[in-house]
Amino acid sequence: MKLIQTVTIKQVLTETTKKQLETEYDTERQQLLKEIDQLHFEMKKLEKTKKYQVGSLRNQFEKEIQKRAEKEKLLDFQIQQLHMLPLGSEIKSDEVQALLEIKEGDRWDSFQEKKYIIIKDGIVDEIR
Repeated sequence: MKLIQTVTIKQVLTETTKKQLETEYDTERQQLLKEIDQLHFEMKKLEKTKKYQVGSLRNQFEKEIQKRAEKEKLLDFQIQQLHMLPLGSEIKSDEVQALLEIKEGDRWDSFQEKKYIIIKDGIVDEIR
């Protein structure tokens, strides 16, 4: 019989990984800032056309801007935390589904344990 089990992917923090994560976070942050600027521009543009109610239009845009601002704050926090972590720390990066084969006579306890795949600089380093 085959079972599907969730496996956690963890990355070992190295200089390379740290720089890569920092770049990813910064790129995502820059994208959010561009989206916020674009939303402000679109809001002003639509307010000038006077085809829509200004109050409801502004509320919708402010909600979207606020969502992106919250994501940006979260990214800033993640960048700060990344700088504080020592090299060699394990960071949860993903979860995947794995197909496991189970047969009569297998120990059930071993299937209930949480499984981990440890990645170091893009290479599978360990499977726990």
